[in-house]
Amino acid sequence: MNVLFLSIGGLAELNENAVYPDLLRCFRDNGHSVYVVCQREKRTGLPTQIKTEYGMQVLRVKTGNITKSGLIEKGIATLLIGSQFKKAINKYFYGVKFDLVLYSTPPITIASTVAYIKKRDNAFTYLMLKDIFPQNAVDLQMFNRGSLIYRYFRGKEKRLYAQSDCIGCMSQANVDFVLKNNPEISADIVEICPNSVEPVAIEKDENTIIKIKKKYNIPLDKTVFIYGGNLGKPQGIDFLIECLKANQTSKQIHFVIVGSGTDFNKLKAFMDTEKPANTQLFTQLPKNDYETLVNSCDVGLIFLDKRFTIPNFPSRLLSYMQASMPVLAATDVNTDVGQVIENGGFGCWCESGDVESFNSKLQQLCDEESRKRMGGKARRYLEDNYTANHSYKIIMKHFK
Repeated sequence: MNVLFLSIGGLAELNENAVYPDLLRCFRDNGHSVYVVCQREKRTGLPTQIKTEYGMQVLRVKTGNITKSGLIEKGIATLLIGSQFKKAINKYFYGVKFDLVLYSTPPITIASTVAYIKKRDNAFTYLMLKDIFPQNAVDLQMFNRGSLIYRYFRGKEKRLYAQSDCIGCMSQANVDFVLKNNPEISADIVEICPNSVEPVAIEKDENTIIKIKKKYNIPLDKTVFIYGGNLGKPQGIDFLIECLKANQTSKQIHFVIVGSGTDFNKLKAFMDTEKPANTQLFTQLPKNDYETLVNSCDVGLIFLDKRFTIPNFPSRLLSYMQASMPVLAATDVNTDVGQVIENGGFGCWCESGDVESFNSKLQQLCDEESRKRMGGKARRYLEDNYTANHSYKIIMKHFK
């Protein structure tokens, strides 16, 4: 069948090991014709373009700048993207009748595009819900529930749900949240369709580990905790800094943080002022070096702001599990990611804001035998629950 995937992500490399490319290749490998529509931000200076990439038709649509832009520019670009996608689809995929439309949040402003294809082609529409907006913005006090902007985007959110024949959520907590806060949605169309990847084999070669650690001056005789990803409001950087402060004299623990985001400078200011000997901060590393480094560390870190009422489920968890690494998550109490980690036996959880509990979990994970046992469980849990083929089968059961 013909599958259309809509995304605001750049999807620069559809052959990489990541959530959406892995799922799309799974559809391709099962004999479906895959069509991808994704954004190409204005700052690239490149026009709208269509190409065949890895056996899939990929339409990169020139849009405004959504990432690394000011609030007004980002807002305007986000509002326009739905009509830009619709226009490009009509021009470049003219005559193609789609059977399935896959799309994710963010953004919620593609509802009109989804509705158009659904009506035109009688297509089945499947929302992969990765972000619950605008409530996440309310949680982080970017605006309040009584504001005009909230009511506007809440209307957009409800319209997107209304156009979705099925809503795939990342976890049970997400399912429960959606149904509780949107009573007009039938429970029959909401299901768990988790973040997933196609696991690749990770070779833990001792010489490679020593080489990458020496290259970046990371000690060989300490337990290395790594955080890789966004450093913005959702991560609760103030609590991360508290944890680093509380452990900056530790001779047993070393922190490696790699990422960028709106609160990166706050973290850098801490590093410049305190100069903790056991913490390193990198804005970016070469892709191969980063992947090798992640695979060479001992424990993966996840941080979420304690104010969240929506149940986030960070996809970076998968890269830690793929590398057979235990995970330490410090999150709000509404997400069930910590529950999944602890019930699966592959890591520890504490509530964001509780430094004492965080430090206690750190010490538990300094035991090498415990880490090995948890790391093995992390990899097995990934292979049993979070593969691209699992997600593919969940979606395709609606066509049987």
